[in-house]
Amino acid sequence: MLKRLAAVVGGLTLALGGAVAVAPAVNATPQGCFYQVLEQHPEVDADVVAHACLTAADGSSESVRACYAELRREYVPAQLALEACRRASQD
Repeated sequence: MLKRLAAVVGGLTLALGGAVAVAPAVNATPQGCFYQVLEQHPEVDADVVAHACLTAADGSSESVRACYAELRREYVPAQLALEACRRASQD
């Protein structure tokens, strides 16, 4: 019984460790950008946010600026817009 418990705990540790290692990469996507904006500024138009975050996804500085401008036109606070667009542009 003790060996089985140790194996289960070890398996869970490895699984959770893998999930923690992958978690930052999952957030660095257009989806991470989208959810960051909607969590902190829920009244914004979700379609506009989705388009802006997808615009920034290629990572170029022009696309990040276009994302930022689009979010600012929707009255998303400047710091939130910048962070979200940068998040979308990261690999």
